[in-house]
Parts: sequence; C-alpha cells; structure tokens
Amino acid sequence: EPLDDGVDAFESSVGGSGNDGVEDSLEVALEHAGDALDGFETRANGPRVRAPRSARCNGWLLWLVLGERGRPSRLHLVALVAGLFLGLDLVSWHRAIHWIGAGLATVLGNTQVLLVGFAAWAILGEKPRRAVFVGVPLAFAGMALVSGLGRADAYGADPVLGTLFGLATGVTYSVFLLVFRRSTTAGESPFAPWLLATLGVVVATGLAGAISGDLDLTWRWPAHAWLMALALGSQVVGWLLIAYALPRLPAVETSILLLLQPMATVLWARLLFAEALSAVQWLGVLLVLAGVGLPTVASNLPRRPARADS
Repeated sequence: EPLDDGVDAFESSVGGSGNDGVEDSLEVALEHAGDALDGFETRANGPRVRAPRSARCNGWLLWLVLGERGRPSRLHLVALVAGLFLGLDLVSWHRAIHWIGAGLATVLGNTQVLLVGFAAWAILGEKPRRAVFVGVPLAFAGMALVSGLGRADAYGADPVLGTLFGLATGVTYSVFLLVFRRSTTAGESPFAPWLLATLGVVVATGLAGAISGDLDLTWRWPAHAWLMALALGSQVVGWLLIAYALPRLPAVETSILLLLQPMATVLWARLLFAEALSAVQWLGVLLVLAGVGLPTVASNLPRRPARADS
C-alpha cells in the first residue's frame, strides 16, 4: 500500500509543474517506497536479516531515473530483449563447456564474428567484405572437425552436442549484438541500456535454470569466490585494459591480439583442466580461428581507392 501511494504521488506530481514537479515526485515516491521496503525482510540461514534501506531503494531509484531521461520506452524494451539473448548465450556457452570443454566452447563461440556480418547484411543491408565469404567455409569446416567426426579419440563427453551448443553460443551472441545496437543512440551514456540488458540476462538465466532444474542459489565456497574473481578480473579489468589499448594501437594489431583470447583459452584448458584434444579437433580449432581471424583482420584494412577513369 505505501508503494502504491508512492506511485500515485509520482504520477500526480509529474503531471503538475515541470522540473519542480519531477523533483517533488522523486522525493515523495522514494519516501513511500522506503516505507514499503522497510516491511520487507529476507531470511538467511534461519535468522532474519534486514537489508540496508539505501540498497533496497537502489533498484527503485534507478528505474525512476531511467524514466526521467527521456528515452523512448521502446528502447528500454529493446535493451531488455537484447539482454534475454545475452542470457541465452551464456546458458549455451556453459552447456557447451559441459559437453566439450572450456577451450573448444570458447573457440566456437567466437564464430559470432562471422554470423554478425551475415545478419547485418540480411537485416541492415551492410554488405560484408569478401573475406567473410572465405572465412565462413573455413569456420564451418573447423566446427565439423571440432565435433570429432565420431572418432573415439575426440575430447568431450558429447562432442557433437557440445559443438551444437557452441554454435548456439555464437548465434545468440550475434542476435544480442544486433538487438543491443538498436537500443542505443549516438552520444548517450550506455548506462541505461546496459542496466536493462543485465536485467534481461538475470531473467533469461533464471528461467533457464528453473526450467532445467539446475537453479541453486545456495552460497558455495570457493565456487562463488571464483565467479566474483571472474567478474572483477576478466570482465571489469580485462575490458578496461582493452578500452585503454584500442585508441593506442592500429586496428589490425588490435584484431589480431584479441584473437589470442580463444587460442589462449584452449591452451589454459589443456594446462588447468587436462583437456586433451585429438589431432582432428586441433585442426578444427585452427580452421575456426582462421575463418574468424581472416574477416576480422580484413575489416580493419583500408579499402582500395576506386580506380579513376583515364
């Protein structure tokens, strides 16, 4: 009831006196939201634990701020849908890891470079370079070899199923990139779209876990510590380093260096998890990387100037 009062106060204030009404609406709505949330209690290991009021109001405040930024609600929905596909991408990737190992799953996920090119051509009319048409057959031939071709020495609990999930990883990530691109506008901060895309990830992964019966929110040590290290290290620090390097290196060098990620994953998987690939699968890895790398490098080379008529 207090929360409903806050929503009513917000709507009536916004419909009133311009900016002053908006400021008053935020203050009144947050006051009512705080009263409502003060009655919310969670249970953790038996005893009741009351979350800090500022933290519990954070999601409500962010949503109000998003609503006041003047972004069309359609863009909010597009960002949320993009996050759903990113969540499916993560689910597919982890399934691929289960069936075929971390190294091969990561290599197959990088096929999104090729898939985005063709999807952009079909949907947005952005014709890819010729190198993409060369890279696609190489990548798909590599995926066939990564599946092990039914050989007994192929690595993975189910190499064929793992390859299919790896391909699904690339497909869903490609859709995410294209949809998320439509949720942003030039010159605006990416905060709002990323916030909603992250919410979409939570929804998609939560539903996938609930449907499969794998959803378990129990805290486990050190598994969750490794997840936090992954988030802060590979994601936050890693992307900050990439953002720092991008304007300081030629585009071609950047593209080549970023291809080290799937190659390094295969090597680390061999060292840390003893993922021993067969010779056929190693050849498949090389073909996939060649198929992905060729268009990536070619896309950053200067186009030849049109030949002038003599």
